[in-house]
Amino acid sequence: MPAVFLKDRSLLFVSGADAQSFLQNLITTDISSLGPDEARPGALLTPQGKILFDFMIWQDGDGYMIETDAGQRDGLLKRLTMYKLRAAVTLAPSTEEGVTVCWGEDAEGSQGVRDSRFTKAGITLIRRPGKLGDGKEELYDALRISHGIVTSGSDFALQDAFPHDVLMDFNGGLSFRKGCYVGQEVVSRMQHRGTARRRVVTVSAATALPETGTEITAAGKPVGTLGSVEGGSGLAIVRIDRAGAAMAAGTPLLAGETPVSLALPAWSGLVFPATADEASA
Repeated sequence: MPAVFLKDRSLLFVSGADAQSFLQNLITTDISSLGPDEARPGALLTPQGKILFDFMIWQDGDGYMIETDAGQRDGLLKRLTMYKLRAAVTLAPSTEEGVTVCWGEDAEGSQGVRDSRFTKAGITLIRRPGKLGDGKEELYDALRISHGIVTSGSDFALQDAFPHDVLMDFNGGLSFRKGCYVGQEVVSRMQHRGTARRRVVTVSAATALPETGTEITAAGKPVGTLGSVEGGSGLAIVRIDRAGAAMAAGTPLLAGETPVSLALPAWSGLVFPATADEASA
């Protein structure tokens, strides 16, 4: 596949003697175990455990590069600066704008960092700052949709989703072992009590799916909301207990008026609970 330039991505560089400890005590990702050529997802949470900012992060020399949506970068920079206090940390926007991604044969031998979300799904995808290709963004969107990989804005609203909702507990973006960070108590409680009910699913239909934001229902009751859409394929965040019960009962699932089928990403290892008892197990 050709290299695809993602023009709406921006970069922020974090450096200094305290860069690792500063980030380690704030964000969901365990950056102490980051490989030298690995990019992992991460988030800065609200105290209530919801995603305030989401991003990819990787090592860059003696510091860390954070890749986020262009609309989030200034807000993220401001929030990190607020937490900085007396830490020996420098926060600076990168001069590079946008990120290029490539996968398949184009990724072999390419410089850049490997996106751990796609690695979990069995795909080698390389991310690299700057414009290094002219492939259509729709190609990248189709790839991530087919493998259940979400993006904020299209698939979920910031300050509305927990990390579990977007599978960060499975894709390397959420640590339960590194100690305290903002929102950690809430997400740890969700993990240990097994109370995560909303999850990312892939959505498929025999015809074109309706637009992003369309409600998915079973017997007229809401199950979730449609996110990214490419033709008859899409993503959604749904209540898997409600969806599983509907599927077990043979109740049709609809996105608007369109019949759909739902599947949990294979790499997550999750299955739909068929009853309320299974959902709380």
